[in-house]
Amino acid sequence: MLLDKKTFLIKEQIDFLKLAGTYDIFDPETGRQIGVAKEEPGALIKLLRLLVYKVLLPNKINIYDHEEQRIVCSIQKPFSLVRAKISVVNRTGECLGYFQSKILTLGGGFWVFDPENRQVAEIKGDWKGWNFKFIGTDDQEFGSITKKWAGIGKELFTTADNYVIAIKDTKELDLDRTALLLAAGLAIDIVFKERR
Repeated sequence: MLLDKKTFLIKEQIDFLKLAGTYDIFDPETGRQIGVAKEEPGALIKLLRLLVYKVLLPNKINIYDHEEQRIVCSIQKPFSLVRAKISVVNRTGECLGYFQSKILTLGGGFWVFDPENRQVAEIKGDWKGWNFKFIGTDDQEFGSITKKWAGIGKELFTTADNYVIAIKDTKELDLDRTALLLAAGLAIDIVFKERR
C-alpha cells in the first residue's frame, strides 16, 4: 500500500500544454510505481488557467494507490488571492488536516495543522534550492523534501520536476500523518510553487 512507505520519489509527467498535471509516485528503493497524483480541476478552471495564474484558482489533487487504483487522499485548494487554507481529506471525505502558507518569509514554507487546528509541523525550506524539512512542534526534524535533477537537458527544456519526499520513522507517525506529509510534499510543487 502507498502509505506504508516512508520514502517517495515524485516524477512530474511532461506535458507541453499543461492545464492539469500528473505526478507519478515511485518507491525509490525498488523503482516500482506505487501511486499517482492527478490534478483534477473542473473544465471551467482548466480554461481559466489559460488566463489567470494557476496559484490563484481552486484546485483539487487526488492521490491514488497504484495497485488498488483508488483514492488515498485529496488536496483541496479554494480560490485565493493571498493565503489559502489548503485541506487534505481521506477517501471518505474526512479531514486529515490542512496547510497554511507563511506570510513574509524568505525561505518559504508553510504550517501543517491537524483536524483539531493544532499545529503538527512546519515546512521550512529554500524555494530556489528545493530543500525543505518537516519540523515538528518540538523542533525535531522528521522528514525532508529534496529536488533530484533528472539531467540538465530535461530540466532546461521542460517544466518537469523530480523530487524525493522522505519521512523518518517515528512512533507517532500513523497512516493519516503519512498521508498529510505526502500531501504537504506534493503541495509545495503543485499548489504553492507552480505559477503556470
